[in-house]
Amino acid sequence: MIMIQNYLYLALGIVALGIELWALLDCARRKPADFERAYKRTKGFWLGLTGGAAAVGVLSVVIPSLSLMLFQLAAVIAACVYLADVKPAIGSSRGRGNSNQGPYGPW
Repeated sequence: MIMIQNYLYLALGIVALGIELWALLDCARRKPADFERAYKRTKGFWLGLTGGAAAVGVLSVVIPSLSLMLFQLAAVIAACVYLADVKPAIGSSRGRGNSNQGPYGPW
C-alpha cells in the first residue's frame, strides 16, 4: 500500500513539475512590455515566481518527502495563477484576434 502511495505522489509531482515548467517557459518568452500593457506585475516578478515554483517542483520530484508537499502545493498554485490569469491577459493585450472581441466573446 505504501509503495502505491509513493508512486502516486511521484506521478502527481511530475505532473505539477510539467505545469510549473510550462509557466516558466511561457513567462520567459514574453516581452516585458506585454506585462505592463496588460497591467500585470513585472516580468521579473513573474519570472521569479514561476522560477521558484519550478525549483520547488524539481526538488519535490528528486527528493520526495511529505515535508515538501505544502511547498509543492504553493508552487503549483503560483504556476496555475500565471497560466490562468496572466497568460490570457498578456495574449489579449497584444491585439491578436478580431477587433470587436470583448473579454467574454464578440460584442
